[in-house]
Amino acid sequence: MSVRPFRDIKRRKTKVVSVGKVKVGGDNPISVQSMTNTLTTDVKATINQINDIAEEGADIVRVSCPDEGSTSSLKEIIKHVSIPVVADIHFHYKRAIEAAENGASCLRINPGNIGDEKKIHEVLKAAKNNDCSIRIGVNAGSLERDILEKFKEPCPEALVESALRNIKILEDKDFFNFKLSVKSSDVFLSIAAYRQLSKITDYPLHLGITEAGSFVTGSIKSSIGLGNLLMDGIGDTIRISLSDDPTQEVRIGNEILKSLNLRNRGVKIISCPSCARQAFQVIDTVKILEERLSHIKTPITLSIIGCVVNGPGEAAMTDVGITGGGKGNNMLYLSGVQNEKVLTTDIIEKVVREVEKKVSELES
Repeated sequence: MSVRPFRDIKRRKTKVVSVGKVKVGGDNPISVQSMTNTLTTDVKATINQINDIAEEGADIVRVSCPDEGSTSSLKEIIKHVSIPVVADIHFHYKRAIEAAENGASCLRINPGNIGDEKKIHEVLKAAKNNDCSIRIGVNAGSLERDILEKFKEPCPEALVESALRNIKILEDKDFFNFKLSVKSSDVFLSIAAYRQLSKITDYPLHLGITEAGSFVTGSIKSSIGLGNLLMDGIGDTIRISLSDDPTQEVRIGNEILKSLNLRNRGVKIISCPSCARQAFQVIDTVKILEERLSHIKTPITLSIIGCVVNGPGEAAMTDVGITGGGKGNNMLYLSGVQNEKVLTTDIIEKVVREVEKKVSELES
């Protein structure tokens, strides 16, 4: 048992699927994904965006492949990026075959939308021959017509039935290298569908609240939806769907995992909302420090508290901490212990130096 069992999350045991060099499922870290919004045929722009996404901390990236020009572009794109590429395919089976042959590490498809048995066989053959996994991507907005007629509207049972139907298609063809998603823009529907599916299959689950909205709205919806599932131990890879820059999706995804101690990367800042007691401008200080410390990938904790009410207590639990003090004399804490007084004008530079010093110690 851990020291703080109330923080423990017992992850659901699943099969392991490979997406290029990234292992998804089992005891592997929960991976973070995003999706490009460039034209895939604009090779330079797509490469640049994927590299930005990777730099922000994504493990996997998805690109849309609606036409032959897009799938043929994959070959050049993949040469110049460091993370596995998932090809997003809808309807046309030839696009899936082309994507697998041109280096995609995974295909996002709905087998039921691909066509007849012969076409599905050709897609699975290409996937096997090219060591390409598959994600069965069920979405409330594009359920099969007969399932929608049966249940009258998208509901958890409808999403799960669609997933099970598509699982059977792949298993009947002796293809088992796949993961699943059952997404909706409705938080309640998504949570219920994933919970149901997790009880009846041990394939890895890709979590997401689809079409979640703008940065603020989408981040909140995704945090609630994915947070509930992750705390239940459900989920092996995640994508935050935002109407914003894809790097923001990665940022929010990593922050969700950090908040649940499921994965740690970079500086975790604990800061107060500020009030009349603050001895320095907390909000401005935190914004500047977030930017100045964004290059750090090593897990480290930092507390920025404006007064002595909660400051010492929070600082005692972080690697580096600043607590506001009277007359511009603020207290620096290192590894939870008081170290020295710091003038308000020196807080930024002092904290940056101490964080970078701590990182060097941890990495040595």
